[in-house]
Amino acid sequence: MEAKLAAIAYKTAKRGKMSQVFCANVTLERGVENDVFGRPGKRQVTVLSQQQWQIACKQINADLDWLTRRANLLITGYEFSAADVGKTLKIGADLQLLITGETDPCKKMEAAFAGLEQALTPDWRGGVTCKVIQAGLIQPDDRVTLR
Repeated sequence: MEAKLAAIAYKTAKRGKMSQVFCANVTLERGVENDVFGRPGKRQVTVLSQQQWQIACKQINADLDWLTRRANLLITGYEFSAADVGKTLKIGADLQLLITGETDPCKKMEAAFAGLEQALTPDWRGGVTCKVIQAGLIQPDDRVTLR
């Protein structure tokens, strides 16, 4: 697997605007720094595959920014599946995220663009939820490995 971290984002308020950043400290206590949903738990950090996002966008004939999905991390070079639950994503030198499940698309996706919720539903296109198991500082182009 030759995957890379493509982008990082967080939101400081529920339903708030996503802010894209050039680097982030991801911690066991806060998830992606400043993210409103970063508290410890199974949905601490959300990760989206750029390839799967593009498949969903193509299905609805739209060229949408990945921030529309409201995920924390965008990776390229890998597509998620049910087989990934329980595996660890290592990003950069230190960050380790335990994949805990699928990020189910919600009504916010339908409100963002007609048909998007349904386009994200099959084949784990909506991404995965993760729990931080080792903190780390990350930035785009960091290597991503799955184990």
